[in-house]
This record gives sequence, C-alpha cells and structure tokens, in this order.
Amino acid sequence: MNLFATLADKPWLAQPAPPPDEAARRMPAARVGVLWLLASLTALFSLFAVAFLIRAQLPDWEALAGGAGRPLASLAPLWVNTAWLATASVTLQAASLFARRGRSGALRAALAAGALSALAFLAGQALVWQQLIAQGHFIATNPSASFFYLLTALHGAHLAGGLVAWVHVARRAWRPAADARLALGVALCALYWHFLLAVWLFVFALLAAEPATLVWLAEICGLR
Repeated sequence: MNLFATLADKPWLAQPAPPPDEAARRMPAARVGVLWLLASLTALFSLFAVAFLIRAQLPDWEALAGGAGRPLASLAPLWVNTAWLATASVTLQAASLFARRGRSGALRAALAAGALSALAFLAGQALVWQQLIAQGHFIATNPSASFFYLLTALHGAHLAGGLVAWVHVARRAWRPAADARLALGVALCALYWHFLLAVWLFVFALLAAEPATLVWLAEICGLR
C-alpha cells in the first residue's frame, strides 16, 4: 500500500499544510544552514590546530615565541583583542534577547556595540601584524611566521564574513515595521559570534601555551 500511495502522489499539486505541532517542531532552514557551516568550520580549524602542533615542534617556531624579545613573547595585544571579541559576543547575545522581547531601541544599540567591538578586534589583529612586520617578521620570513599570518587571517576573514551577515540583520532592525524573522536572524548572528569567540580562545590558548604543554598535546594526538 505504501508503494502504491507513493506512486500515486502528485508533488506538483498544492499539498496540505502540516499540523501546527509538526510545523513547530521543524528547525528553520536558516538555522540548519548555520549549524552545517559551524560543523564544517570546526573541522577546518581542528585541522589547523593539528598543523599548529606539528609546526610548534620545529626550530623555526622559536623565532616567534622562543622567549624574551620574540614577537609573541608578550601576549598583551592579543589579550586586548580577545576582550574586544568577547565584548562583541556578549553584546550580540544581548541583542538576541532584546529582539525576542521586541525592544527595538535596545536591540539597535546592542547590534551597533557588537559590530564596533568586532571591528576593534580586527583592527587590533592588524596592529599585531604591523608589530610583526616592524620587527622583520614578514609572511615569507619563515614557515612559522607564514602559518601565524594564515591562521589569524583565516579567523579574521570569517569574522568579516559575519559582519556581512550583521549588515543584513541590521537593515531589518532599523526598519520602521516589525520583521517576524528578525529575532531568528539576530540569534543566528549571536551563535556565529559565540563560535568565532570559542575558536579564537582555542587558538589563543595554543599560542600562549608553554613549549612543554605543546609537546604534551602533540604526544596525546600521536604527533610525536
């Protein structure tokens, strides 16, 4: 009976709407897409983490973080940038809360604060690059310098992509009329920012780790 019912189905005709409880259980397509994106980015940055553990075992890594006087010996600028990214994540979470409660004024203020904090993070990362260049560590100076630029640029590029999505959401937030999809859009933006914060905290932890810790991690991962 199921086979005959399937053959007799006419998908080109209008189909009856699903029951309300079934429709409510369905996950919005936008959320599914964002979750798939985050899953793929998790795999990507995990591979970069493995590559970092391998790179940190090589002598040329000491040119960046080998001790006093090295470019990454002082992590103060990266700590400041981390604070900016954490602020962006918190303010976008607040924006998601305001969107659900219909507080348009607070929503716009939180969205603006989140974008400014994200831009401050990107500007801070650019300053770190400038400091490396001023000390003679260019992209092609050694493989470790190239890897540092690549890893931070990859993270920054995904943050810049998030700002493109932010512009799309902000345009809805600044419209006079209410948008039924606004709350979902802001929530997905906040989720993406939380993910990028988690990725950066993981990357920053690797950059700040002692050589013995990196060796221990490499041994756990079977890279030694």
